[in-house]
Amino acid sequence: MIVNCREIRTGRQRSGILPIIALLMLSMATGCSQSNPNQGTQGTTSEQSPQAQEAASTPQAQSGKTKVVATFLPIYLFTKAVAGDVADVEILVPPGTEVHEYQATPGNVKVIATAKVLVKNGLGLEEFLEGTVKNAQNPKLTEIDASKGIKPLNEISPIVKMTTDEKGHEHSQGNPHVWLDPVLAKQQVTNIRDGLIAADPANKATYEANATAYIKELESLNSEFQQTLQKNPSCTFITFHDAFPYLAKRYNLKQVAVVQIPEDQLSPTDVQNAVSAVKKYKVKALFSEPGVDNKLLTSLSKDLKITLRTLDSLETGETDPQHYFKAMKANLQTLETSCK
Repeated sequence: MIVNCREIRTGRQRSGILPIIALLMLSMATGCSQSNPNQGTQGTTSEQSPQAQEAASTPQAQSGKTKVVATFLPIYLFTKAVAGDVADVEILVPPGTEVHEYQATPGNVKVIATAKVLVKNGLGLEEFLEGTVKNAQNPKLTEIDASKGIKPLNEISPIVKMTTDEKGHEHSQGNPHVWLDPVLAKQQVTNIRDGLIAADPANKATYEANATAYIKELESLNSEFQQTLQKNPSCTFITFHDAFPYLAKRYNLKQVAVVQIPEDQLSPTDVQNAVSAVKKYKVKALFSEPGVDNKLLTSLSKDLKITLRTLDSLETGETDPQHYFKAMKANLQTLETSCK
């Protein structure tokens, strides 16, 4: 089943698929992270880096530790938490950079060529990765799919069309934003742990201990979400990024309809379409994301008479593994306030 997701640019791109119980997502120019259209203009299939070929025979970091590469921020946070100090972990896509539109640089190819382990989210999120790995020509590379065994959501939600027509993405593997559900995040951490142990069995005890500690924190976070959000069940919200269907499903929230926001300015028709959608679905909350230019959204929220708040998809932010809990607890507080 192929799910279509549109994206529009407004300082940041977002895309993905939106499933959810009655999903009505106001998908603004937000794909899967901050947009950086000039990041790496080299295509992923045209890089034949001599340095990459030469370095492929040295999959150990200079420190002697196993060299691990994680694709983007959430996967880096989980990988770093499990690896601790016994492996060198690098991030491939800079935090705040659009993942779907990302084009690999020669530096990315070289990093993968010299790595022993590559950890990805999977579910079709890192579209650039296949060609980049091929160009790296590293036969010793072990790939870890953090979403292995996770059943993706891929329902198609209703879409409220605005006056713009933008090219969207197609995802044959379902919505990839599984890391925003703490329970599914546990599965990702487990997959990363098992992959690191297989690639570096000498440090098995450390990987197991670190993963156990992080999973315990994830379980505590899940309990906190459950206890807090059960007070206001079936809270309905609109977001400008389709990143939150797993979170909504887990905690009995409703992310409803998809509304496309024009890149330049809102026409009276755009505003009326959005207002009608909010009334139809009895929406309680309107969420933007960190780093997004909120001028249009703020204007729209005033017309909708709904407070615009920030919900973090964790695709930009700090690289400390504890950042996941900091950001998710902030999300919980936002949801609790919005759903009252």
